Amino acid sequence: MELFLEYAWVLLVLVALEGLLAADNALVLAIMVKHLPEDQRKKALFYGLLGAFVFRLASLFIISFLVDVWQVQALGALYLLYISINHVVKHFVGKRQTEDAKPKPEKPKKQSGFWMTVLKVEVADIAFAVDSILAAVALAVALPPSGIPEIGGLDGGQFIVIFLGGFIGLVIMRFAATFFVKLLQQRPGLELAAFVIVGWVGVKLAVITLAHPDVGLIDEHFPHNAAWKASFYIVLVLIAVVGWFASSKKEVPAEDVATKEVEEVQPGKDTSN
Repeated sequence: MELFLEYAWVLLVLVALEGLLAADNALVLAIMVKHLPEDQRKKALFYGLLGAFVFRLASLFIISFLVDVWQVQALGALYLLYISINHVVKHFVGKRQTEDAKPKPEKPKKQSGFWMTVLKVEVADIAFAVDSILAAVALAVALPPSGIPEIGGLDGGQFIVIFLGGFIGLVIMRFAATFFVKLLQQRPGLELAAFVIVGWVGVKLAVITLAHPDVGLIDEHFPHNAAWKASFYIVLVLIAVVGWFASSKKEVPAEDVATKEVEEVQPGKDTSN
């Protein structure tokens, strides 16, 4: 009974953690596709959600590879930091240029095409999948052995906990995508806060990389330190709260169907018609 309660408690914590990471993933997906025309946006959302499902499920079966190869972790961290810093710099530089320059006819902003957008979404999905599985492993490996045969290099019980937590996170992300598309329509200013959050997740993944035994730039136990974990989530919440109150609400026409597009998009459902 004690073993069951210990596993159940870690599963609850893991579901909450995976829910936060899935929400971040869904938020990035919603931002990346929102510039596309309606029909292409629907398809891009489908590919993005499908990619997130595939990469997170696949990562469960290559856990030992993800944990041991720090280069994979480093690439994920660099990509998240890149898209975050790139967007934040463009936001402030563009704002300053707009304020300093004389009013000119506004030129249409060059945006990524459909397949380039899909590629960016899939790369972001991979980075979030790496962060998700590493966070899950960090929690699960602290559990006592269950006696169930090993799966993917982990104790069977630990693997099942990680699998259940990840699967529930995917379900949360499916519905979070709908919520965030609607939220971004109502509060466009939240987009900046969203990219800051992406950068903060990249910092977390960078810390994990720097603490890897083969890198050794910081203590290998630091990423599991309670103070660091608490600090990470406090800052995460603060960014979201500041972004919420700093963004003004925009009235969205009742006939806007963008959120309906996301609701219709789910892996396994045909969107080509």
